[in-house]
Amino acid sequence: MAYQRDENPKRRIHTTKPVDKAREKELIFGLQPLLEALRAGTEIDKIMVYREQSFAEVIQLANEREIPVQRVPMEKLNNITGKNHQGVIAFMSAIRYVSLHNVLADIYERGEVPLLLLLDRITDVRNFGAIARTAECMGVHALVVPMRGAAQINSDALKTSSGALNHLPVCRENNLIDTVQYLQDSGVQVVVCTEKAAQVTSNIDFTTPTAIVMGSEEDGVSIDVIRRANMAVKIPMTGKVASLNVSVAAGMIIYEAARQRG
Repeated sequence: MAYQRDENPKRRIHTTKPVDKAREKELIFGLQPLLEALRAGTEIDKIMVYREQSFAEVIQLANEREIPVQRVPMEKLNNITGKNHQGVIAFMSAIRYVSLHNVLADIYERGEVPLLLLLDRITDVRNFGAIARTAECMGVHALVVPMRGAAQINSDALKTSSGALNHLPVCRENNLIDTVQYLQDSGVQVVVCTEKAAQVTSNIDFTTPTAIVMGSEEDGVSIDVIRRANMAVKIPMTGKVASLNVSVAAGMIIYEAARQRG
């Protein structure tokens, strides 16, 4: 049984919303366990803290490791776990993130042509897992996700990817605009996939170093990223439905890149 808390953090009110026991295994809750995990370098996806308390040491350690922190009401924490969380909950990542700088350097050192996939605010775990599966199968070197507003990489994502996330590097970057600029400075063309583009995928040369950007399920790639990218392309469609699921669209444009690369 989950709990809901009022103004007094120590007072608990029962609700009927069940707690996901399987998901609780992916959590760290309680102040001391979380602090120890942060000090030990445990891979953490994000942290939620009760918004009425400071948790200064947690915030400091999280900032040092560039882990997103959300300040939320007590009810939100109680709906995640019925355990004694003391106002702090961390979501463990199923993978270990890697540095984009190191990944790109390794690709060039191996004499390969980079093919990267940037995911702009894709929040659905199953979409993320499906994209990762296709990307790994088709030779994408790495996924790049934003620090905030991205799907949590948990057991569901791992399962949906059919284990691809165990083999495909994932880079978590603080700012996608800066990431686009860094890639361009590193000789990588950045191609945004959007139905609003004039050019189609077959007109683009994917045999050069390329980073493909796929956008959120709600509103696609952000305007700022589109403006900063080298070009925007669309997947040609002849049917009456005007859009594709993002994981399907990602598969189609990745296939075009792989086809051109032989």
